[in-house]
Order: sequence, then structure tokens, then C-alpha cells
Amino acid sequence: MRRVLLPAALLVALIGVWQVAASTGALADLLGLEAFLVPSPAEIASALWESRSLLAENAWVTLREIVLGFLIGLAVGLGFAVVLRLSTTLRLAFYPLMVASQAIPILVIAPVLVVWFGFGIGPKLAVVALLCFFPIAVATVDGLRSVDPQATKMMRTLDASRQQVMWRVEAPTALPFVFSGARIAAAFAPIGAVFGEWVGADSGLGHLILQDNAQLETARVFAAAVVLAAIALGLYGILALAERRIVTWR
Repeated sequence: MRRVLLPAALLVALIGVWQVAASTGALADLLGLEAFLVPSPAEIASALWESRSLLAENAWVTLREIVLGFLIGLAVGLGFAVVLRLSTTLRLAFYPLMVASQAIPILVIAPVLVVWFGFGIGPKLAVVALLCFFPIAVATVDGLRSVDPQATKMMRTLDASRQQVMWRVEAPTALPFVFSGARIAAAFAPIGAVFGEWVGADSGLGHLILQDNAQLETARVFAAAVVLAAIALGLYGILALAERRIVTWR
């Protein structure tokens, strides 16, 4: 119960402090802003209800980008990790480049993808997949390399092939690492979708946030952020539940 009650109590306390500070104008004074630019949790909840249809319509667009981009990043990350594990030469050649690629900000890559692939869903999927690929690939490579050497020796004494060692010993050992990387990627996926929509889109929560920010609809901006957080938490929770069901030996 403490896993649920302690975070819930802290969240309620933070929202309560925010509500008091915003409704009294203390938060606006502290930030040096007009009161309507600093909405309270009650105003954000009201915006969530009043704009529920608009938010739901745009959330569906963003959710599709998040899920499809995450699945692409997952597939590519797993495949890349397996290839690097099977080939020492490829691992020595590609692993440093893969790490160095993360030094390039995604905001630099996103406009280029829009120029190449247009304003459709393609660039958004590419941005989400790029953000999800790295943590999944690195975690999987580390998991495949964490196998007990004695287990590998035993498989080889039983005349197991390299592929059999991979799928019967290394893959089960790596599964907890895969889920850890996937949960990290689930937190990054909404960020990638929003960045992609900021660069070029006519729908989605990122596009809605840009519009509302320009029109000073700050309550609805926060409402869209709440929806994005709910999507990320939902995806994270699904992955955590799947891990508990699949990795039963952990």
C-alpha cells in the first residue's frame, strides 16, 4: 500500500500547495506574470472537461504516433542489439557511433525529417523511433552480455550452436534489461511525438499546445500536458505489467 499511498499523498500535497499559491496570486507574483498566465489545478481540470472532445481528438493522433514510433524503435533496437551481440566486429564498429549519435539534439533532426518526408505521420514516427531506439538497444546489448559464463559453457558442452545459445540462454537473461530500456523509451516517446508535431503538423497535442500557447490559453496547455503525461504513464504501466507476466523468474 505504501507504493501507492506515499506517491499519492505527495501528489495531493503538491497540487494543494499549487492551488493555494495560484488562486491567491502568490505564484503569479513570484514569477512576475499576470494571474491568467498561471492557472490553478482547478482551472486546468475545468479546461480538461470543457475541451475534452478537442483534447481527445488530438490525443488520438499523438497516441498513434507514440505507439507506432515506439514499436518501430523497439523492433529496430532489438534487431540491432542482436546483430551487435553476434558480431564482435560490428559491435566494435557501430557501438561508439551509436552512442555518439545521441549527442545530436532531436530538435535538429526533426526539421530535416520533415523536409525529407513531408508533413505526414512519417517524420513523427521517425523522431519517436529515434528517441526510443537508443535506450532499448543499449539495455539489450548489456543484457545479452550479462549471461553467466558457466551457462554458456554448459550449452556448448551439449553441442549447442551459437544461435541456440542466443535464444535459450542469452535472450531470457536479457529480457529484464529489455523491459528496463523499453520503460525508459516509453517516457521519451511522447517527447518525440510533441517535437515532431512542433516542427510540422496540423493536428495532435503538440500542435494544440503551440496554438494554445500563442493564444495564451495556458490552462488548456497544461491540460494537454496532463493528457501527455497520462499517455506516458499508461504505456509505462502496460510495460511494467507485461514484465511481471513474462519475466516470472526475476
